[in-house]
Amino acid sequence: MILEKLFALKESGTSLRREFVAGLTNFMTISYIIFVQPSMLSLSGMDYGAVMVATCLSSALATFCMAYFTNYPVVLAPGMGLNAYFVFDLCLGSGIPWQEALGIVFIAGMLFFILSFVGIREAIMNALPHSLQNAIAIGIGLFIAFIGLQMSGIITKDPATFITRGNLDSRPVLLSIFGIAVTLTLIARKVRGAILIGILISTVANLIAGIVSYDGIAAVPPSITPTFFKLQFPNIFARLELIPVIFVFFAIDMFDSIGTLTAIGYRAELMEEGKLTKARGALLTDAGSTVGGALLGTSTVTCYIESATGIAEGGRTGLTAAFTGIFMLLSVFLYPLVKIVGGGFQISQSAFLYPIIAPALIVVGGLMLRNVSQIDWEDITESIPAFLTMLMMPLSFSITDGIGFGFISLAFLKLVTGRRKEIHPVIYYFAFFFIACYIGDL
Repeated sequence: MILEKLFALKESGTSLRREFVAGLTNFMTISYIIFVQPSMLSLSGMDYGAVMVATCLSSALATFCMAYFTNYPVVLAPGMGLNAYFVFDLCLGSGIPWQEALGIVFIAGMLFFILSFVGIREAIMNALPHSLQNAIAIGIGLFIAFIGLQMSGIITKDPATFITRGNLDSRPVLLSIFGIAVTLTLIARKVRGAILIGILISTVANLIAGIVSYDGIAAVPPSITPTFFKLQFPNIFARLELIPVIFVFFAIDMFDSIGTLTAIGYRAELMEEGKLTKARGALLTDAGSTVGGALLGTSTVTCYIESATGIAEGGRTGLTAAFTGIFMLLSVFLYPLVKIVGGGFQISQSAFLYPIIAPALIVVGGLMLRNVSQIDWEDITESIPAFLTMLMMPLSFSITDGIGFGFISLAFLKLVTGRRKEIHPVIYYFAFFFIACYIGDL
């Protein structure tokens, strides 16, 4: 049997049926990205339909590569957090055209790909203290949740206090709160695919309330031409402020991938003497997927921790990932449904609320805060940099600034307490670089 030879099902103690169920479970768990990604990236001016197709294709191709080259039950898709960074920090915040933003994603992916062949990747990974690594993940979660709160209308602008509670009497806000409640209830009851089911239930509620209109469920996929190979490469030597941006894309993708693969490796019993035997192949696949995603027209593609749900259902080989990839590929025909889910409710000439997508962002952001207990709150040289990293990301609306403040404060506190040797010299280099960038903005 071809599948047996390719994926070693018997040797792994699994079966075709079990791998299919695991693959379907993985798809149910991560497919919310099909709805969220085009809604997010379209805010930067990208074509909604093209982004949806690019999301499905990049996810499917990346997952197929992971299945073939590593035989791991790991699923890949555009990462939450970096898509928000792409839109709100680069395109809307810094005025970088989305074509150049895709070019930056491509460069960061190539950097990750090249460094996966040599030991520099391990050196950079070991340079960041665990407290700062966890703080970055938590800060991104707060950033995503803050964006969701704004998109839902629960939080709105205020001339006196900058932000304040929105109008909880309005239909879009009430429907957003309903979506949050439904999704959290499903998660609390450990329902598989809770976020996806929450999105679908919210969609029905919004249709009934007349917030969005029904345009069908399936159709011929839209063209990917508006984003396909449309990336442009900025002159980073003339614009040195883009170097930290590339570092952010590279570093977050690397830390997220290694952390996810390690966690999944233990869960699926893939570790041998504490190491993943095919770690290099998995990381190369992750990095190559980011490069491919940028070419297709989507933000950083990375390994998903939600792959653990398929493993919990018995998935043990790359066939689980392959089945998930097939489902992602078939999703390109669901464009009318995706367009309904991503539909916004206009509240002013230039402002929209997104009561279907917003609850998913809030919930996903909240789930990313689980690592807060991993920070050493007793050591002020570790806790304050972590605190500033987490706080500055949502308040400055910039992941780059959050990381910059974290690096600078960490380097400063280690120096003034005579503990400079506790952190890698690369931290000091980047702290100095961030300071130079901030001085250049004065």
